[in-house]
Amino acid sequence: MTRSLLYKFLAIGVLILLLLIPLAMIGNSIDERRAYSEQVVQDIARSSAYSQTLVGPILVIPYRKKERYWTFNDAKEKVFQERVVEDRLYFFPERFRLQGALKGESRQLGIYSARLYHADTTLDGHFSLPVNFGIRVNLADYTFDTPFVAVGISDTRGIRNSLQLVLNQQTYEFEPGSQLKILGDGVHARLPQQLLSAVYNQPQIIPFSFKLMLQGTEQFHVAPIGKETHVELQSDWPHPRFLGDFLPVERSISDAGFSARWQTSYFSTNFYEYFMACAGSGQCEPFQQRRLGVSLLEPINLYVKSDRAIKYALLFIALTFASFFLFEILKRLQVHPVQYALVGLALAFFYLLLLALSEHIAFVVAYAISAFACVLLIGFYVSHVLQSMRRGIGFSAGLGFLYLLLYGLLSAEDYALLMGALLLFAVLGLFMLLTRKVDWYSVGAQKISGRAVQES
Repeated sequence: MTRSLLYKFLAIGVLILLLLIPLAMIGNSIDERRAYSEQVVQDIARSSAYSQTLVGPILVIPYRKKERYWTFNDAKEKVFQERVVEDRLYFFPERFRLQGALKGESRQLGIYSARLYHADTTLDGHFSLPVNFGIRVNLADYTFDTPFVAVGISDTRGIRNSLQLVLNQQTYEFEPGSQLKILGDGVHARLPQQLLSAVYNQPQIIPFSFKLMLQGTEQFHVAPIGKETHVELQSDWPHPRFLGDFLPVERSISDAGFSARWQTSYFSTNFYEYFMACAGSGQCEPFQQRRLGVSLLEPINLYVKSDRAIKYALLFIALTFASFFLFEILKRLQVHPVQYALVGLALAFFYLLLLALSEHIAFVVAYAISAFACVLLIGFYVSHVLQSMRRGIGFSAGLGFLYLLLYGLLSAEDYALLMGALLLFAVLGLFMLLTRKVDWYSVGAQKISGRAVQES
């Protein structure tokens, strides 16, 4: 390779490295704006309600139990003593069902917005209590206190209705606080003592139901509390993301919204064991992870798209410089490194325009305006650099086609890598096709000989 050709490659390489500086600054701006938008979402949630998680209902029966044991007194004499131990019995629903509709709402703060939802849900099912609450020995040593039903609600500020529990065809008012540390915030309903009297003679099936209107931000989770759990959700949000350890067994997604149905069993969740482990030894991570739910977030927001777009900036600059270089080789034109640099800066400013405009208008419109402005500017400049309006129009058409392909890459969630790989392969193939007959040794030699003739 001759020195002139080598110098040209080095100059282009240095320009590409220098253009990484403004691209990095624009990338930092994207990260800062995204972080600020996420902070705004948290601020909106702080003033309304965070994402919601429902755990319950759980039937809780506090009790006191007499325990007798032998010990030694101060005189080292063996004595028989008695103590009272306080604890609770927990009964999970034998069958638990939740039916709900999530209606989305966009809450604005400046130019940023957060996705809120209003969940209109109905919870029902039944508890199954065994004879004597499952206590098989020393039942007389137990004294049962007032039972209650506890429901964990992660952010009680989102409750939008007066909660009433219908249990065994009787209505009870819910009160603030779940009364269970393991559930955190929530509500509870105290039950009459006589409700337990029938359990001493035979097993009891106790049906329950209540309505819960809840507001939250972005995510909605439900704990599969029952031995058999059924959850059905509907929403007007067309881009759901299903979360948790259990995916829906049925789902339908369209432009009008989605519907999904979950079904779990006691064997698949092992929920009671994890609950008792958390209540007893404090090992709560498995219990807290056993959730199913949905996120109403935008799958690819403007900052994700802008960040993904700028990852292709280096490719765009390299392709543009390669096009210039092809014109130099094939058309015997001279393009100065300063001209390379100006076109590279114009390509970099596309991403700044895209970020600034997309915060105020729809991303597709911002993308179209930014791409059109850059293609028009570069096309006008290149037509003079390449000394032909026809060449400038052809160059602009090729650049516009690349921007169109880039938008397809940004919009594709599952096929972005495949499309990007095919694009790179096609560009490499086109470059090889156009230069297949170029004698690279003669290219540099012709430039050197031409310069020598001019000097003589």
